[in-house]
Amino acid sequence: MEARMKSRSNPDVNTAIQHLYKAIHAGGVDPLLLSLVHLRASQINGCSPCVFGAVETAKKQGESEERLHGVAAWRETPFFTEEERAALALAEAATRLQDGAPGVTDEIWDAAAAHFDERQLSAIIMEVALTNFFNRINRTIREQAGKTW
Repeated sequence: MEARMKSRSNPDVNTAIQHLYKAIHAGGVDPLLLSLVHLRASQINGCSPCVFGAVETAKKQGESEERLHGVAAWRETPFFTEEERAALALAEAATRLQDGAPGVTDEIWDAAAAHFDERQLSAIIMEVALTNFFNRINRTIREQAGKTW
């Protein structure tokens, strides 16, 4: 499969995305946790370049192979803290809106709110939204895995 577009760079869009990333990373959430959230949403959406990028980023931040392999089945592994589980559940629920799933239930929200303040929750939600944004673009244009940005 080949990518449908060679270049999709738009300076105004790039600047806006940089501002979003700056705001997300100023939200007080561990960058490694944001990488895991990005990875899980990208796995759900089948976005190979984002899965690749999230794994590479997490490895650079010191993440273990066991945990990276376990993200796809995080509920069934002993590798994640309660805080991480709450963030991954929130990421999944917010990503799976189109699956007919109930979305972010009160139970999921309350579990996340027990671990994160509003600023941090905002950062996680924006990370999920931005990940879904990139996933949809990459799937549409058939962006290939193996690139890092």
